[in-house]
Amino acid sequence: MIKLDNIEVKFGDFLALSDINLEIKEGEFFTFLGPSGCGKTTTLRTIVGFIQPTDGKVYANEVDITNTPVEKRNIGLVFQSYALFPTLNVYENIAFGLKVNKMPKNEIDEKVRAIAQKVDLSEEQLMKKVSELSGGQQQRIAIARALVMQPEILCLDEPLSNLDAKLRVQLRNELKELQQKFGITTIYVTHDQEEALTLSDRIAVFNKGVIEQIGTPREIYNESKTEFVCNFIGDINKIDEESIKKINAQTDYNLDENKQSYIRLERIGINEQLPGIKYAKLKAEVVSFEYYGLYIKYYLKVGNIILKSIEKEFGQTTYQVGEIVEICLNPMDIMQY
Repeated sequence: MIKLDNIEVKFGDFLALSDINLEIKEGEFFTFLGPSGCGKTTTLRTIVGFIQPTDGKVYANEVDITNTPVEKRNIGLVFQSYALFPTLNVYENIAFGLKVNKMPKNEIDEKVRAIAQKVDLSEEQLMKKVSELSGGQQQRIAIARALVMQPEILCLDEPLSNLDAKLRVQLRNELKELQQKFGITTIYVTHDQEEALTLSDRIAVFNKGVIEQIGTPREIYNESKTEFVCNFIGDINKIDEESIKKINAQTDYNLDENKQSYIRLERIGINEQLPGIKYAKLKAEVVSFEYYGLYIKYYLKVGNIILKSIEKEFGQTTYQVGEIVEICLNPMDIMQY
């Protein structure tokens, strides 16, 4: 559907993107994830046509669109700020692109009302000024305005970043439902790891203008290919050389003691009897804990390091500060770089 072939983007002497190669399948929800300034929005804008690459090609349906004007690429774009017209009502905002294309009035009306219904905007809301509606409703207007043009691809540049946390969670669920309803190929830009993991079919993790890893959310989280991805996605523990030696001795596993070693919080059990696999067991002191309702996060002193562990909350007695416990972990869960 979309293919980027050796894309490079320079702004003067600054190399913004280097050797970007990826393919996005038809109907896929594909996310560009990374910290600010990593190149994810630059890549999106290169696909849309706002930025001309200094090297490489952009393909859509196997057709080279590298030099195709923005308006002829059939790509819808929802901006971070939504970029709605405050002086126009909702109906006029959605109809704007159709009017620019000089579509007959009756066809515009039919298309606007049909798309409004699909994104749950009522007849009454269509006649309101956009400023009268909530952030969530404005997001739906921006999506409707993009979708009414019947693009082959929908690009969303951090569309939830201006909303509060609760509304962001609600709207990302709605966004995924809309994408599945329309079956439209969607490219989504975010710096929020949770957003990326919950929404995406696949994710490209960007860092300093290059792609560190492309994979499913499960692959990105559990099989991080680089130390950057491992640290950027979710919370993580770093394990010292001394602990790795103990783990090797107990399990006959051959972890490299000279590499950087990491393990996810939920992979460390406390006082567990785990059958079947030979787990390493290490003594630890409870230094502190944080109660989150669904789970408790423990901070555990193991030798000279602090490891974090997440335990589900079943209403049982929590481990107390100063208590000595036994942590167990599977050496296969340790990622090394």
